[in-house]
Amino acid sequence: MPIFNGLNFFKQSENETQENNSKKQLSLLCGLMLEAAQVDGKIDQIEIDKISKILTENFQEDQSAVELELQNSLKEIDEPKSLHSFTSKLNKEFSNKKKDLLIETLWEIILLDGKVHEFESNLIRRLAGLLYISDVSCGNARKRAQANLKNHKNQ
Repeated sequence: MPIFNGLNFFKQSENETQENNSKKQLSLLCGLMLEAAQVDGKIDQIEIDKISKILTENFQEDQSAVELELQNSLKEIDEPKSLHSFTSKLNKEFSNKKKDLLIETLWEIILLDGKVHEFESNLIRRLAGLLYISDVSCGNARKRAQANLKNHKNQ
């Protein structure tokens, strides 16, 4: 086998690894966002639409991949999951900036219905702790989420 064909193999493997990591991250994000949407006992279509929009706009994910992953995650929504399983992977793969953005978007999803249930705020506090995000940063993320929602309503 010529050496150049061997190099193409390594490049293909690297691309496949990046694609697999991207799919894993999308799966984690979908699962976590749907978990936040469900904490109040139900997931509304407006929440699913918001999650889809956030994933494509804020996290630059492919729309068709997002739709497929949302469908898969919704099928598994009632299966028991540990927050630690989500956050331990996110801590390894996400920068602090991306984790802050995640908390902000989770607040947007929770605030979307205009009410914050005790379980929802508890979930965000636990997630912030597991993601090593300070209370101040979490509070600032909530304020940004409220401002984002307010700006979208005015448009």
